[in-house]
Amino acid sequence: MNIAARRGAAAPAVPFDAGRLDRLMEQAGIDVLLATSKHNTQYLLGGYRFIFFAAMDAIGHSRYLPVVVYERGRPDSAAYVANRMEAGEHHNHPFWTPAFYPECWGTLDAAARAVAHLRKIGKASARIGIEPAFLPADAHKALSDGLEGARLVDATGTMERMRALKTPHELALLRQASELITDAMIATIGWAGEGSTKTDIIERLRREETSRGLLFEYCLLTLGASHNRAASDQAWRRGEVLSIDSGGNYRGYIGDLCRMGVLGEPDAELEDLLGEVEAVQQAAFAKVRAGAAGGDLIANAERVLKASKVAAFTDFFAHGMGLISHEAPFLMTNHPVAYEGVDAERPLEAGMVISVETTMLHPSRGFIKLEDTLAVTADGYEMFGERGRGWNRGGTAR
Repeated sequence: MNIAARRGAAAPAVPFDAGRLDRLMEQAGIDVLLATSKHNTQYLLGGYRFIFFAAMDAIGHSRYLPVVVYERGRPDSAAYVANRMEAGEHHNHPFWTPAFYPECWGTLDAAARAVAHLRKIGKASARIGIEPAFLPADAHKALSDGLEGARLVDATGTMERMRALKTPHELALLRQASELITDAMIATIGWAGEGSTKTDIIERLRREETSRGLLFEYCLLTLGASHNRAASDQAWRRGEVLSIDSGGNYRGYIGDLCRMGVLGEPDAELEDLLGEVEAVQQAAFAKVRAGAAGGDLIANAERVLKASKVAAFTDFFAHGMGLISHEAPFLMTNHPVAYEGVDAERPLEAGMVISVETTMLHPSRGFIKLEDTLAVTADGYEMFGERGRGWNRGGTAR
């Protein structure tokens, strides 16, 4: 089935800031963008992700490969190369792209259709932006062989810059993801009691998140003095701490927070230790506003941490959040994820979203951490999912 480009129709309603993308593409020397990652095709399609391949890609001898083709300055020549079953999706909720090709089952037929469309719009020898980390080798070869004279260039940074500034709609989704995860973690801590194992608690969190409309992605959990965050049969004991760090997906957007629990009442030492973590968090928050250098929040947090009595076993980190974890702004280099902190010297902008986290590996009390999500505003920040940042008591809901 081939739905041809609807030439002569009214200009398509593009679900993103096309002018901004055009400028970023021009700066990068890109004539046409070929987006092939799930997150960038979702972004360019206005939030759509095909449910059949939401959790996996492989099918038969190949894999699902969605392709959005966007020509700089010409949204009327855009196309979506899709799986055959997506014709029904288009029937119910038409995609904005004037051309739509629901013909593909694997990587090679998707690449061939993209090549055909590029030839059709006269861009077979253009500078074409691709996502190397999300373009299979066979599809890359098919593009190279089919587009003689074209130059394939890395468009990863262009799309990272594009997604760095969230729209009000995106901010609302990130806020909801954070709020729902926070509610789920607090409910899970309240449910868990003496004898609950790590496996039990993680499963309970999965149910709490799912019942709230989240797609559960992971839970990193510690109990007691252990720093091991993997699921196990270790049971929670009275007086021990619990750290619960979870990522949940709400309509494609990631929430990622960490909260603390204790079985019983926290003693003075625990209150003091969490206070040290909070002081570092607040030092970072104090430097978050549009126009401030991204590295300012890092430097201020590290300054406070260096003077702390827990500095020897505590670490600070901050990273961008959005459709994926660890996206622009990139504020720290290889700490711990391997990328350059290219945004440390650049000003923060309103609409950016940052995860701020301070992690203590205490030698006797265990893993003590806070992770918070902030949206940058013109005069400061807005925190998403800010509840439960103190010691949450375990077993209170039993």
